[in-house]
Amino acid sequence: MGIIRGSEYIERIDNQQADVWIDGTPVTGKRSEHPAFSGIMRSQAKLYDAQHHPDKQHILTFRAPNGELVGASFLRPTTKEDLEKRRLMFQEWAKISAGMMGRSPDYMNTAVMALAAAADMFAEQRPEYGEHVRHLYEQAMKHDWSFTHTFINPQKNRSLGYIEDNEEIVAAKVVDETADGIVLKGARLLATQGGITDELLVLPAGGNYIGDEYIYAFSLPTNTPGLKFICRPSFAGGSSAFNYPLSSRFDEVDALVVFDHVLVPWDRVFLYKNAWLAKELYTESHLSAMLLHQVLSRRVVKTEYFLGVVHLLIESIQIAEYQHVKEKASEIAAALEALKALLLASEREAKPDRRGTMIPALEPLSASAFLYPRMYPRFAEIVQLLGASGLVCLPTEKDFASPIRSDLDRYLQAATLEAEDRVQLFRLAWDMTMSAFGTRQTLYERFFFGDPAKFSVSFYNGYDKTKCVQMVQQFLESTNANG
Repeated sequence: MGIIRGSEYIERIDNQQADVWIDGTPVTGKRSEHPAFSGIMRSQAKLYDAQHHPDKQHILTFRAPNGELVGASFLRPTTKEDLEKRRLMFQEWAKISAGMMGRSPDYMNTAVMALAAAADMFAEQRPEYGEHVRHLYEQAMKHDWSFTHTFINPQKNRSLGYIEDNEEIVAAKVVDETADGIVLKGARLLATQGGITDELLVLPAGGNYIGDEYIYAFSLPTNTPGLKFICRPSFAGGSSAFNYPLSSRFDEVDALVVFDHVLVPWDRVFLYKNAWLAKELYTESHLSAMLLHQVLSRRVVKTEYFLGVVHLLIESIQIAEYQHVKEKASEIAAALEALKALLLASEREAKPDRRGTMIPALEPLSASAFLYPRMYPRFAEIVQLLGASGLVCLPTEKDFASPIRSDLDRYLQAATLEAEDRVQLFRLAWDMTMSAFGTRQTLYERFFFGDPAKFSVSFYNGYDKTKCVQMVQQFLESTNANG
């Protein structure tokens, strides 16, 4: 089968009828027609349709061994050229959403590919576990599945001394084993696009949860009995792309996932009761490096959009003559070049692992993941500082179709833009940085890879400082010798 059309994706999700709740109400009927999901599903459909475009297909797809055209995000890289192809594919899709879709299908496709490439690691515990994860990859590639995922436990108590008791189950845990599979009860966070994907991938969660009942990994159809997605309110302010240029199309609603005695068939499980593997999963499978490569590719595009918006704001109201304005814009340009350099360095320094998979260098990717949560809030701040009051008084599409149009044309024009074009640009800047969608984007990028402080510790601990230390020691020794 291979690559699908956007209409096929929409039809599948509409027919799936997963148990989804939003604003205290179960979602009935077609997901694609619900105000909270219609925009993001249409945008996702465009990604799938792009795979069929004759000018883009060579970037977005590759030939599987069976001859089918499949999405390039499923490509297991064995050469540096493969990594480049994957990057170009990520960025082609990211351009469609201005880099705002953090859980576009290529992110989770990358995860499934990385896990399957390390199937032997799962097989060390039980041979069938390796077969299960490999089968998941093959089916996902064959049917062009979309995935959401969860790997975080609810924030009931984050103190170091907290251990959950067995009387009140909060974090999802195995409560029974049967001949058919394992049974889970409890909840997990944070399923972005929860309820509008084909599958839910569940990976081990960290935290103070001691016991084999918390150690598992599997994938399930999102309409599995007992599985429930409780969504946050939609940040799409409306369906107008003029009023809400980003949120109306790219709001990936996040969800709490509830497991109410959900049966996970054994042929869907690929990790269970293996604390070492759960702890080392991301490094041993190189899942971290592969995901970081996809994320950084998207973030480069997102940063390019920020720089473009900032430049257009500057030009529209003619503030380029002020030094502090160019200084602020230069911050984004410099950040963009740094991110691009780190991305290319990760590919240039890539090495094959023992399985023959070409792994992008982790150090530059981790450096970007350390920097971006600090960069992104500053990007948003720069847009706010340069847009100033222009980001506050923003009429709507209906205003321009009303009798007050002449007032708007006179009083809201810019030096280089007519009023309607100016407002459209400023509404884009507002939706990037000030709307509910925009502020969610800032929080999302801050915590994309978890607590930035914890990430900093792991980055420092894992970074090879040997060469730097030796250089200093040799310098000191030479100084003493010359003394």
